[in-house]
Amino acid sequence: MNLDSYRSLALRRDGRVLHVTFNRPETLNAFDPPTHAEFERFIFEVSRDDETHVIVLTGAGKAFSAGGDLDQMQLLVDEPHRMYPEAGAAKRLVCSFLDIPQPVISKVNGPAMGLGSTLALFCDISFAANHAKIADPHVKVGFVAGDGGAAIWPHLIGYARAKQYLLTGDVITGEEAARIGLVNFAYPAGELDAAVDAFAQRLANGSRRAIQWTKATINIGLKQVAASVMDAGMAYETLSNHTRDHAEAVSAIRAKRAPDFKGD
Repeated sequence: MNLDSYRSLALRRDGRVLHVTFNRPETLNAFDPPTHAEFERFIFEVSRDDETHVIVLTGAGKAFSAGGDLDQMQLLVDEPHRMYPEAGAAKRLVCSFLDIPQPVISKVNGPAMGLGSTLALFCDISFAANHAKIADPHVKVGFVAGDGGAAIWPHLIGYARAKQYLLTGDVITGEEAARIGLVNFAYPAGELDAAVDAFAQRLANGSRRAIQWTKATINIGLKQVAASVMDAGMAYETLSNHTRDHAEAVSAIRAKRAPDFKGD
């Protein structure tokens, strides 16, 4: 892998561990189309990289990832036909992410929203700072949580709790997320890096093939759930992109006001 060929991602090696950082801190590491495409390329390349035994995924600056990019949301409202390839890309991203052979650790150093939370939670092991805010707020912008949230949240915390958070878009702290099993571990911000590094090195020093093939076995059921749920989820999300409520929400965000939902 040519680590210096990436722009939206910053990559560095620590022995057998590859640290991957969403690197758009000025946007809170939101996913615009170039970032989405580059992350897909990263998944393809790292899966074939023999030097990488463990991956740590985090965000630059104050956030892990704010999820969707506002300018891209506006473009999809203005030109809704552009949503159709987006639906396929979202499913492809999540399913290929689950196919990465190496264990992936998420280090949620700050807000992880929407797609950001989805990727953090689909990692094999998840660490969060106590103060980090985790949410899938699709419904708050009149959108269906179709890009993976409806698959992974129920898988981790059960249907009742998942509905509580996905139907409201409410935020949960890293500390509370660890308490209910949404993430594996939560630490004070000053202790997060050391805790993640220690765990990553533990995996890197383990039996490589045994760990990879155990992950692959565990992920069989999760991949089936993700593939089936995301077909429906992205279809519904595409429909919600055409609603007046979603257009109103995007307009409200730009105007820094509360949206006035009418239910259509």
